[in-house]
Amino acid sequence: MLKIEHLTKNYGNKKAVDDLCLEIKPGEIYGFIGHNGAGKTTTLKSCCGILPFDSGEIRINGISIAENPLECKRNLAYIPDNPDLYEFLTGIRYLNFIADVYRIPKKEREDKIKKLSDLFELTADLSQPISAYSHGMKQKLAIISALIHAPKLMIMDEPFVGLDPKAAHIVKQLMRQLCDNGGAIFFSTHVLEVAEKLCDKIAIIKGGKLITSGTTDEVKGDTSLEDVFLELEEEHV
Repeated sequence: MLKIEHLTKNYGNKKAVDDLCLEIKPGEIYGFIGHNGAGKTTTLKSCCGILPFDSGEIRINGISIAENPLECKRNLAYIPDNPDLYEFLTGIRYLNFIADVYRIPKKEREDKIKKLSDLFELTADLSQPISAYSHGMKQKLAIISALIHAPKLMIMDEPFVGLDPKAAHIVKQLMRQLCDNGGAIFFSTHVLEVAEKLCDKIAIIKGGKLITSGTTDEVKGDTSLEDVFLELEEEHV
């Protein structure tokens, strides 16, 4: 579903991502872990076609994001760590705008918007301007908009930040459903307990370099993911 091959991205003399190789297969929830500045967001944005990269290749369903970004973007959805929405629009107008971008038929979009906004208890607020929303409400709206076109790949940067426990639980359920239906998810998080319980596979990155990757059980072994992360961080100082 998503294949990252020798990805390198520089900011001046600093290597933000250094020869990164990862593969996320259909059905997998893949957690991406690292401290602030490790290269997680740069990697995720490169996978979405938001950031150009200096060398390597990123393929979505076998298609190069560099050579055919539009085709790749039709198959994915991206949720940033800080939802940057068109705040002059109402919630419902924003969702309809996204549905227009992906050419979702009227009846299909209406059904999806109602189902998801009811699920996140946002229906009553869709007539309000996004500028009046709290951070958590904006995050919910961003998640709903990402799911409208039934993406095959979801790329998420700290998706649980700002969500209340009920909404976070719903997001976890939706993530699992998407993967059970043949999709894949690649997401970053600082909440290691969530990653340990939710992820099929995990990669840990530091200073732009991959430290370790594998199934959650392989990575954490007989200890906790938190203990492994802290130990690896100390080893690679």
